[in-house]
Amino acid sequence: MKIATWNVNSLRVRLAQVESWLDDVAPDILCLQETKVPDTDFPIQTFVARGYQVVFHGQRTYNGVAIAARGPLADVTCGLAGFADEQCRALAATFQGLRVASLYVPNGTAVDSPRYPYKLSWLAALKEQSRVWLAQNPALVLAGDFNIAPEDRDVYDPAAWEGSVLVSAPERAAFQALIDTGLTDALGSLAGEGRGFSWWDYRAAAFRRDQGLRIDHILLGSPLAATFVRGFVDRKARAHPRPSDHAPVVVELAWPPA
Repeated sequence: MKIATWNVNSLRVRLAQVESWLDDVAPDILCLQETKVPDTDFPIQTFVARGYQVVFHGQRTYNGVAIAARGPLADVTCGLAGFADEQCRALAATFQGLRVASLYVPNGTAVDSPRYPYKLSWLAALKEQSRVWLAQNPALVLAGDFNIAPEDRDVYDPAAWEGSVLVSAPERAAFQALIDTGLTDALGSLAGEGRGFSWWDYRAAAFRRDQGLRIDHILLGSPLAATFVRGFVDRKARAHPRPSDHAPVVVELAWPPA
């Protein structure tokens, strides 16, 4: 099974790129973030024409998440339990025995911003939600833009970024607390040479100079981590004209196990 996540930074702008990428890579599951379209405008037919069922939770201009899969999606839920949030950042569904969540973690803006505590609170709610999901079904996938580079090796210049949002100690601790619920960071600890940056700023030729961060992640429950085959960042998608500032992250699993 091939599972992918991609912050497309506007599905309207990047729809042709998504269509081409689906035709080329053909994942079994694709989690999208920053779709930036209300549910009434979601391009369902793009996915149906390619054999996918799709569910979505969106709003105009900002945020928005979706899950596309090659088969029925059941038990669809939006948001995080017990966390009131007007922003469309979390969507979960069940597919072929897997519980899959597409997540767009708040950026936080800056460590001294009022949005930074919101990010930490959101992550705390996600940790508790993950405990519930894992108790219900350990075959759990959390995929999305986490807006956290977990380690210094996930940052092109750790010294320049030290203490900044995306790499601050509280954010990294929150990410580790999420892992400690019983998840594995697929490209962090399993992918080996497949580990790589997934986001590059549009400015200063950051992509060409490979000045990026690894902030898009696929976290796996233990039954899935045990079937890991390979993982990679698809940098080709970031090289398109008018690309998203994120590249797709892909993992392949030998799932279901024989």
